[in-house]
Amino acid sequence: MLNFTVGPVMSSEAVRAIGSEQVPYFRTPEFSEVMFQNERLMLQFTHAPKGSRVCFMTTSGTGSMEATVMNVLSTADKAIVVNGGSFGHRFVELLQLHQIPHHEISLEYGQPLTEEHLAPLANQGYTAFLVNMGETSTGVLYDMPMISRFCRENGLLLIVDAISTFMADPFDMEALGADVMITGSQKALACPPGISLIVLSPRALERVENHHSVSMYLDLKLALKNGERGQTPFTPAVGTLLQINQRLRDVEAAGGVESELKRMKVLSQDFRQKVAVLPFEMFTTSPQNGVTALHPKNTSAYDIFTILKDEYQIWICPNGGDLRDRVFRVGHLGALTTDDNTTLVNAMLDMQKRGLIK
Repeated sequence: MLNFTVGPVMSSEAVRAIGSEQVPYFRTPEFSEVMFQNERLMLQFTHAPKGSRVCFMTTSGTGSMEATVMNVLSTADKAIVVNGGSFGHRFVELLQLHQIPHHEISLEYGQPLTEEHLAPLANQGYTAFLVNMGETSTGVLYDMPMISRFCRENGLLLIVDAISTFMADPFDMEALGADVMITGSQKALACPPGISLIVLSPRALERVENHHSVSMYLDLKLALKNGERGQTPFTPAVGTLLQINQRLRDVEAAGGVESELKRMKVLSQDFRQKVAVLPFEMFTTSPQNGVTALHPKNTSAYDIFTILKDEYQIWICPNGGDLRDRVFRVGHLGALTTDDNTTLVNAMLDMQKRGLIK
């Protein structure tokens, strides 16, 4: 199997080797040292401001999205949320569920966020801004410097879901003034699913400290308190945390996050250049490095996904709903190479030769 989805993604041999080992007992000084190292490297790779902390949650990315909404925001807030696809809509649903007053910026699929969307919301008493830096369902990368300026000018807390963009697109938490960054183990960290991570700035930490949580499992005060001793309040996905440690150390040894960002950019550009010979259109003018969303002109996108999976043993990402037959996505995260890109494009060219792509 060759995996071009956006999560879970291809893992390195070193990461996979840990997955085959016996999972150790974790209430030990040795495991605490692993967790301290995980936190140090995550703070380093996100360029988090001094005094920031990391919570390691045994949930999918959605669990950390909800934990953030529950622990950082309250009914006294007035939030702005960007909804440009499935994951923006998920933030909307979470704000509704937890009764956080909010204004939704609703975008067409594939549409970038612009100054024109933000201008009417300036000086209107908003307190927080929630955005999926990369809307994974459509491949859009939002303009984070523009969002950062707006938040600074209006004194807004900035909450960023970087689940599909961390270590794929540049992200400097301190430079952007971001207060929360969320990511997951199965994206560019290229580990199995099961862990999501929340990086909290000092301003966000103050909010957590002053907030009364209505959840035990998603209580970030509890997670932070246990993190002081390199532990989690409940049994975590121990093996995945060990794999994350391996992956973070490998990235550090290879030149750090900047080196990984360059690798992601090369992979995405190489694929887009090679696939240009096929009758597909880019679905957005503002693409992420981690995923390319393509619109086939005369063929069902879902059929392309199915044939590649069943006949070529290559996985790409299908879409659902209105985009099911219009858009498929090709991920560039994880242990992929430019040779893998060639393999995928050659499979698509063979499908075209067979009349399966028109």
